[in-house]
Amino acid sequence: MDFKKLHQIEPGKSVKLKSIETKQGGPFKNKAEAVEFTADRNEKIRDLQYRMFVEQKQSLLIVLQAPDAAGKDGLIRKVLGQMNPQGCRTYPFKVPSEIERAHDFLWRIHQCTPATGMVSIFNRSHYEDVLVVRVEDLVPKKIWNERYEIINQFEANLVAAGTTILKFFLHISPEEQLERFKKRLDNPDKHWKLNTGDYAARDKWDQYREAYEDAIAKCNSKQSPWFVIPADNKWYRDASVAGIVHETLTQMDPKMPPVDVDLDEIRALYEREAAEQRS
Repeated sequence: MDFKKLHQIEPGKSVKLKSIETKQGGPFKNKAEAVEFTADRNEKIRDLQYRMFVEQKQSLLIVLQAPDAAGKDGLIRKVLGQMNPQGCRTYPFKVPSEIERAHDFLWRIHQCTPATGMVSIFNRSHYEDVLVVRVEDLVPKKIWNERYEIINQFEANLVAAGTTILKFFLHISPEEQLERFKKRLDNPDKHWKLNTGDYAARDKWDQYREAYEDAIAKCNSKQSPWFVIPADNKWYRDASVAGIVHETLTQMDPKMPPVDVDLDEIRALYEREAAEQRS
């Protein structure tokens, strides 16, 4: 299945998240088939990522945005985190520190963009500054409204420098979110994730949905696309993102660099030393 075509939002189009299904099984007969697909794509992703790391000519930025409990951490653990950490970094963006607030909103973001050969994964991102700040009325509308174009320029600069950008919105229903909150409450190992603010945000579900719709529609281009991923089924979420990342890396087509040493000479040196050790 072409997960890119299925879930990519067409640039220039408005977005109505309420009309997009949050629960989907796609081409898979069952969860086991999806898990097998994901494992296969993870292996292919690792190979392509290794080639990109060695090539040192291009980079990949993966942005994850979602309501709480939609599965950003799980997706990183099961799919994106399977990449070789030598060439991959994950950056969780939390509430800005005092130092970060003293700079422009992209200051902390720019430091985490990927160098050539690298993959950066943003767990939340610069989009928080047109989402949370908007819904929670943390800055005037004039300020957050101007940020859409600033974000577009920022992402265009990254693309011009050789970075491929993938942006994923993990689309979860309020019913599924509440069920996952319940599971956290019942599991002592998940209590560290509990936050009364997450429950309070449910009262503003419609406002957050509208903010996401505007962010996706206003900051969406062929070079920096948004994908809305149905996230009620965790296994489908993982499989579809794995499919899109694999297809993207395949299109990037990283190459192993040409060999600039005399392999015959290296083999001769090895064989001579090995012969000396045996004698």
